[in-house]
Amino acid sequence: MGKASEITPLDNYDSASPFHRGEQTFQAMTGVRDKMERFGRQVIRDFMPDQHREFYQQLPYVFVGHADDQGWPWASILFGQPGFIQSPQPTSLTIDARSLEGDPLTESLANSEAPIDLGLLGIELTTRRRNRLSASVELGTDQRLNVSVRQAFGNCPQYIQTRDLEWLDDSTPNSAEVLPFEKSLDQAAVDLITRSDTFFVASYASKGEVTNEQNKGVDVSHRGGKPGFTKVDNGTTLTIPDYLGNFHFNTLGNLLENPKAGLLFIDFDSGDILTLTGRTEILWDSPETEYFEGAERLWRFRVESGRWLKNALPFRFTFGAFSQNSLLTGSWPEAKKLAQSERERNQFQPYVIQEIKEESSVIKSFYLEPRSSDFIPARFKAGQFITLRMPVTQEDQGSTVVRTYTASSAPSDGFLRISVKKEPAASDDLPEGLVSNRLHSDFSVGDVVEIKSPSGVFTFDPSETRPAVLIAGGIGITPMISMAREALAYGIKTRSMRAITMISAAKNAEQRAFFNEISALVQSSDGHVKSYWSLSNPEPGLKPGRDFHHHGRISKELLQAVLPIDDYDFYLCGPVGFMQSVYDLLLTLGVQDNNIHAESFGPSSLHRRPELTKDQPLQAEIADEAVVVFSKSGVEQSWTKEDGPILDFAESHGLTPEFGCRTGQCGSCKAVVKAGHLVHTQEPGVELNANEALLCCAVPSELDDKPMPEVVIEI
Repeated sequence: MGKASEITPLDNYDSASPFHRGEQTFQAMTGVRDKMERFGRQVIRDFMPDQHREFYQQLPYVFVGHADDQGWPWASILFGQPGFIQSPQPTSLTIDARSLEGDPLTESLANSEAPIDLGLLGIELTTRRRNRLSASVELGTDQRLNVSVRQAFGNCPQYIQTRDLEWLDDSTPNSAEVLPFEKSLDQAAVDLITRSDTFFVASYASKGEVTNEQNKGVDVSHRGGKPGFTKVDNGTTLTIPDYLGNFHFNTLGNLLENPKAGLLFIDFDSGDILTLTGRTEILWDSPETEYFEGAERLWRFRVESGRWLKNALPFRFTFGAFSQNSLLTGSWPEAKKLAQSERERNQFQPYVIQEIKEESSVIKSFYLEPRSSDFIPARFKAGQFITLRMPVTQEDQGSTVVRTYTASSAPSDGFLRISVKKEPAASDDLPEGLVSNRLHSDFSVGDVVEIKSPSGVFTFDPSETRPAVLIAGGIGITPMISMAREALAYGIKTRSMRAITMISAAKNAEQRAFFNEISALVQSSDGHVKSYWSLSNPEPGLKPGRDFHHHGRISKELLQAVLPIDDYDFYLCGPVGFMQSVYDLLLTLGVQDNNIHAESFGPSSLHRRPELTKDQPLQAEIADEAVVVFSKSGVEQSWTKEDGPILDFAESHGLTPEFGCRTGQCGSCKAVVKAGHLVHTQEPGVELNANEALLCCAVPSELDDKPMPEVVIEI
């Protein structure tokens, strides 16, 4: 999407559309123009359906938008006992309520001799229902507002926080104190705005750009998010995120045509009202958008004037619950912390273990939270892993060991979780897993570990439309639970969910992890997530079809039974033998190699068929021999091809660089190359600067003209 200066009206503007030019332009820029035109012609009416008429008639308040005689938009509220709004016919309403003294709407109605344009928003915070009207209004002889409907349509309940209304005692006076101001907000206004999770915005398109009588007029809309989602930049400007919505783009379409708006903030505890009017600017390319969770774009509001209406409302509101959509978004304090954490994503940070949960007889989950309240985890993608560093023993806090574990939480969860299998000794010669056993045995809630932000190339995109099949063996279920959780969150946010089939293998029910959590995901997904369990040695008493679906290893027959004919993306994770057998099985079923995605760090790296794998050429030729200098330690040694990767070479000379996966995926062994050149023998799974290399898969190259190239590495 371009900058504001690059936005031009549509050449193919449809004057017969229910949307005006600004709305159509915004829809075209975001790729939904044709879809919304079809939808709008079906659901935007010039009359109210019966359910809308009944809805308005039982409301105790309604929000109103209008423009004063100077062209400034204002948002207002009208209220009365249920029934103060009536609908004598589908094309009209009567509102038996006077606007508040000091409200600009009162002045506009008193000074107008002709009908004026209004936007109406009927919203029921208790149930999160809302409907909107664009109308013309005149004041009747009995002081009622007579509303003639121009457009009527419903809105989805996204971002609406629930609140219960309680009327004040009839004996309580309702005398609003009016405090007008110009340009600058007082501290009370700043405080209200920064703690608000809801406000209302009025806007209108320039009349010269509206050629269809039906689609002209004023609009008033609801905006919601977490407390702090509206930023007070200074005493005169606000910055506001725009979230994924219903694609009508009524407000932003209006602002494209006429960059003026009115904002209404309510103090739900005191009954005070803050109403503002001012100029707006859509921030198409603001770098702040990247760090504000859920923001599609930002817009800025500059205050021209405003009014406090103190003690204005005859009722108060009790907070109920946040919208699920609001909880998936950010706030400005969070955005500031996220920007800082992104800058520090390759540094180890202390995390506190908040909860430990036993997922099976061999797997425990560890819920982690940054020790510092000023730090929040950097963003990651479902399927990625974290790098963990911890002391080798409780007694020796100076010596540390590094391991990588896939995040079993989703990026949208609001918490970070790893799930670790306790690794037994494979034989008398191979000891039990050092870190996994320490985590299971020595660590408790409140203990601290150090981790780097998640990374890795085994990732899942919930916005893809191709159905996905997640196949997990044992502990390989950890990235799959993250992927499924993220798909469900994305579906809640966008109302469009990727179809997922989960096929999980375990030895028995005792070692079956996340069974209840996956079952809950299936129940919440409205049929978009299906789950099947394959147990190789199920306990007696387990019920097929409920406790498991297949006895034995994952087989061709199982896949053919649970997967309808379709074009899938397959995701595999598990022990090396499991991964390879499932991969080979999929190939025999005709699945293309490039449709099979597999976790690739640690000992479970997959051996793909050479004839189906695109060769990754080396960046340069490997040197036969070289001089390698480790600058920090002062070690200078002769290297040959037989010495292998620099990590192995360094260890053989008594150095102990950090490492995790040893396959170029985790980035733990990243180091700065101060002179000379290294080449990677496989494609790195993390982003690198031009002067960086991964020691576990890097060797000297012969790009240097010297007979024996020299490489200087900062270790």
